[in-house]
Amino acid sequence: MSELSEQSSDTQTPDQKSSKHYRYLVFIGRFQPFHRGHKAVIDEALKRSDDVIMLIGSANLPRSLRNPFSVAERAAMIKDAYSAEEAVRIHCVGLDDALYNDTRWLQYVQAGVKSVTGDLQGDIGLIGHSKDSSSYYLSLFPNWDSVSVPNYHNLSATPIRDSYLMGATPTPERTPESTRKVLNDFKKTDDYHQLHEEADFIDKYKRQWESAPYPPTFMTADALIVQSGHILLVERRSMPGRGLWALPGGFLNPKETLFDACIRELREETRLKVPEPVLRGSCHSQHTFDDPYRSARGRTITQAFYFQLKNDPKGLPKVKGGDDAAKAFWLPLAELDATMMFEDHYAIITKMVGL
Repeated sequence: MSELSEQSSDTQTPDQKSSKHYRYLVFIGRFQPFHRGHKAVIDEALKRSDDVIMLIGSANLPRSLRNPFSVAERAAMIKDAYSAEEAVRIHCVGLDDALYNDTRWLQYVQAGVKSVTGDLQGDIGLIGHSKDSSSYYLSLFPNWDSVSVPNYHNLSATPIRDSYLMGATPTPERTPESTRKVLNDFKKTDDYHQLHEEADFIDKYKRQWESAPYPPTFMTADALIVQSGHILLVERRSMPGRGLWALPGGFLNPKETLFDACIRELREETRLKVPEPVLRGSCHSQHTFDDPYRSARGRTITQAFYFQLKNDPKGLPKVKGGDDAAKAFWLPLAELDATMMFEDHYAIITKMVGL
């Protein structure tokens, strides 16, 4: 969703579009971190528009190896790379993720743009790198032109971010001074040290599979249990995601079905006091979640099972954390907090429960 490819949305010729000046140009990305390739896009947008709207994705998530920097930190990287006169023309707006729900993501994009423009009918365009794999998303914005900018030296945020979290210092050739300042300041924090420890853990974890002929694909099962407006969660005991909230679940054993794996992991991590026949009979639905970037550990596909337990005048069943869970607890659905959730578990819950 961060890079959009070129697509015609009206009857203008490519030559006419290449010279068109816009009231607003919108650049959607994660900017984790902001690098010179991103800056090259903004430089062009400042030439081609009165104002630039930066929709900064993956907002309101906990810090992680994929998303270590807050919206405020990324906005500082962006705006401080420009003079005061230019920076006032750059509007940074946080954009929530909506994995597994394009309609909701489109709503978030529209709301973010509207927060700056006041409406969605003005002279608005989308700017970014041309990338065939992302062209699908352009069909979601039929009323906006697309402005394509060549990739600057094939720069990517991923290797910059990965090496930084392993302890390296980003170079001036790849990152503006504004980014390096934020990264140097962040390196002094406890949050950085926790991510650095987790990056080392993931690096060693992946080294176990170096000799495999192909990158492995892992399969897990997760349990989404709801009763009386509450959801059953665990607090992760270990890395990755130590201290974050998660659905109870885990890896599939060689000789079990996904449903059996779900029940086993649920029992091991929560000690849920519900008879197994009742639990099995309460399964409402199941869904596969396979976003390629959903786990830092590598390609990990999960099958989530949604259980609806009947209301009980005696209250919620007793639970107790065990195995990989530091604790298990019932949380009111109204108190779900995306900034506390592990990996894509918040998106799984909102998808299956319909929040």
